[in-house]
Amino acid sequence: MPNVSLNRPAARPLSLWGAIAGAKCPRCRQGAMFAAPAYHLARFTDMNPHCPHCQLRFEVEPGFFYGAMYVSYAFGVATFVAGLVAVNVLVAKPVLQHYLGVIIPALVLLAPLSFRYSRVLMLYGFGGVKFDPQVAGLTTKGGNPI
Repeated sequence: MPNVSLNRPAARPLSLWGAIAGAKCPRCRQGAMFAAPAYHLARFTDMNPHCPHCQLRFEVEPGFFYGAMYVSYAFGVATFVAGLVAVNVLVAKPVLQHYLGVIIPALVLLAPLSFRYSRVLMLYGFGGVKFDPQVAGLTTKGGNPI
């Protein structure tokens, strides 16, 4: 059995963009927001109620993530426009079937990511939670770096 020290320092938290891309907690940037990977189709919607690292409650208020529908809608529109442009660039004389053959599968395949990142962006943008170096384990209670 390997010798594991329980008093090891916490892992260095990610940058803001790294934490958003990794769907990490906005306060400590270490705990996972979701319980399963994005493409685990049976559980891609399962969100941890609290951060496993700092115990932040992710749902700031009841119904908070209803606002994420607007972000998800923007992702859907962006996917639709990107598919439209791709078909127009790649196909000489596109017909309706070309558009449908590209846009519908793209929307279906990107749905788990759209769901996940709309919630992540909603929490980071409108949740009122700021990164706390003390909670992340980067400073002592006096504010001095470790």
